[in-house]
Amino acid sequence: MPAGRAARTCALLALCLLGSAAQDFGPTRFICTSVPVDADMCAASVAAGGAEELRSNVLQLRETVLQQKETILSQKETIRELTTKLGRCESQSTLDAGAGEARAGGGRKQPGSGKNTMGDLSRTPAAETLSQLGQTLQSLKTRLENLEQYSRLNSSSQTNSLKDLLQSKIDDLERQVLSRVNTLEEGKGGPRNDTEERVKIESALTSLHQRISELEKGQKDNRPGDKFQLTFPLRTNYMYAKVKKSLPEMYAFTVCMWLKSSAAPGVGTPFSYAVPGQANELVLIEWGNNPMEILINDKVAKLPFVINDGQWHHICVTWTTRDGVWEAYQDGTQGGNGENLAPYHPIKPQGVLVLGQEQDTLGGGFDATQAFVGELAHFNIWDRKLTPGEVYNLATCSPKALSGNVIAWAESHIEIYGGATKWTFEACRQIN
Repeated sequence: MPAGRAARTCALLALCLLGSAAQDFGPTRFICTSVPVDADMCAASVAAGGAEELRSNVLQLRETVLQQKETILSQKETIRELTTKLGRCESQSTLDAGAGEARAGGGRKQPGSGKNTMGDLSRTPAAETLSQLGQTLQSLKTRLENLEQYSRLNSSSQTNSLKDLLQSKIDDLERQVLSRVNTLEEGKGGPRNDTEERVKIESALTSLHQRISELEKGQKDNRPGDKFQLTFPLRTNYMYAKVKKSLPEMYAFTVCMWLKSSAAPGVGTPFSYAVPGQANELVLIEWGNNPMEILINDKVAKLPFVINDGQWHHICVTWTTRDGVWEAYQDGTQGGNGENLAPYHPIKPQGVLVLGQEQDTLGGGFDATQAFVGELAHFNIWDRKLTPGEVYNLATCSPKALSGNVIAWAESHIEIYGGATKWTFEACRQIN
């Protein structure tokens, strides 16, 4: 059949089929069938398959398409739900990872991020928490031994009775910790039991800290006002010290201190200075697996300090606003320097200076994962850049060592909170 005649035949056949179906069956398909030239095309189509059969096929196809469309819509909804759940899981994993994540812009947490109180400790595995508690108990025992020596030199029945009582409580706590460790090793106990045990032990530890502090007050009058250290035994968001005096506007500074810590990962935040509108005005922090950093007006420089070996280390950082030049000293030796750290930005006055915690709001917003764990002493600030010789005198406990002309280390300048404690400073005794 010629091509033109075949096309006309198909068109007529389609019209015939459409004419025989008064109902709309959706998109129309044109079906071509070869028939003799002189045959009745409509009759031929009926004879070939029948209009009813064709109509039935069209209905089935349309129903199949609708079912597939519904299936696709259902699958889209399922994918949307799974995507939402995955996003929640990733968000929670980011919060739980905490210290393991690199902090954006130099490792800082953004102000206003989620805060917890005691719940922050739940992010630490139970075994690690118990290890920290064990270290705290050992620290308390050492302090009691020192008190025992003091009491022998200064006989006091009240001191002896308190010492005996505290020793008994420490023994009880040691038994509790040992029992909890055995339970963990046997795979018993759940998160709720872990939380109850932790709260119970920490409550007892706080009470012990307070009682021991009362005993230590008896030694306070026998030492100079600057011969003390602060102890932060646990990574919490409630142990800290606050410097009573604020900082003036400064175009240069040197900040120095003694630190002792074996915490990992990261020793935490030895100090932070926040001002209205800027929580990261001046911060020293080692958070997670990041190196120690100095933050000035939220700008960051990475420092070469390595101090988490459980030994005392003396560190200093100097800075000038001109070109943002900085230098870092550990144990009297310069280990790093740089420039372009917050250049031409003066340190702002009228802020809050906190030891042991990082501030995300003015005077608060503490996060346990960023807390300092260890001991800190001789925190001094000057409003100028110290010379290498002056830094060396500080690190070697020389009689020529200077006290800070902006912040000088003295018990009368410090307020402590949450169980952080004071004790006689020992690093210079070891050096001398």
